[in-house]
Amino acid sequence: MPEQLETLSDTRVLNTLLGDQFAAKLEALSKAKAEEYKANTPYPHIYFDDFLPLEVAEAALRDFPEPKEADWHAYTDVNQRKKLAFDVVEKLPPSIRDVLYFLNSRPMLKFLETLTGIQGVLPDPYYTGGGLHQIRPGGLLEVHADFSYHNALRLDRRINVLVYLNKDWKEEYGGHFELWDRDVKRAEKKILPVFNRCAIFSTTSISFHGHPIPLACPPDRNRKSIATYYYSNGRPEEDPELTHRHEVAFQERPGVNSVKTTIRIKSAIRAITPPVITDLIRAIRK
Repeated sequence: MPEQLETLSDTRVLNTLLGDQFAAKLEALSKAKAEEYKANTPYPHIYFDDFLPLEVAEAALRDFPEPKEADWHAYTDVNQRKKLAFDVVEKLPPSIRDVLYFLNSRPMLKFLETLTGIQGVLPDPYYTGGGLHQIRPGGLLEVHADFSYHNALRLDRRINVLVYLNKDWKEEYGGHFELWDRDVKRAEKKILPVFNRCAIFSTTSISFHGHPIPLACPPDRNRKSIATYYYSNGRPEEDPELTHRHEVAFQERPGVNSVKTTIRIKSAIRAITPPVITDLIRAIRK
């Protein structure tokens, strides 16, 4: 009997997302906010509060795997500190799996096409680089432009969608999604990653973003999000600076160049120094 109740609950999640009421909400949002999306700076973007139906967002948060509950991929480099990612969507609990499936569905693609003005939007069935993300206290994601081309699908990356699942998230916890100007001089917009807030933006070679300030949330909290990325078969001919193909391109921010360079130099020295010398240096320091 418990298994039957669980199945019925999971079915309601997907039925809610595919139902007429939510479809009407998405259609109305996309039409009402299309001009605002395109006009927003430093590049086209927008965010919506209370994006998913409340019961769907609650179920997704309830079943969001903790770091020890799944085979998360951990990022530990200087640009992606304490970041975890999981993209094997079929292994997730149905409640959160079906949210990711919906984000790749026809109704969602139609919503994005109307909102952004980009036609022929295609999902990524592999969720490359996307899926679930969480960042632990003290973690960060440096300012960057995302990879611009999906090599396996041979498609151009055009749109990012981020849904945050952080209840009672306070301003002082940080973790803001920051949108930076094209010269990487300052963050023009900062979006707090609160529960059921959805951020959407167009991806180009100069859509610099991240959350470069280390998280200051309590030790029992993580910054949780769902991420899906969208593509098209080619893109309009625009300024070449906006469209050239590249991998993830991290940027140096004002005032942190010397610190990051020092970290890289120290890491390189440690990598080539024989262990006997390293042990001697530690002994002298003690």
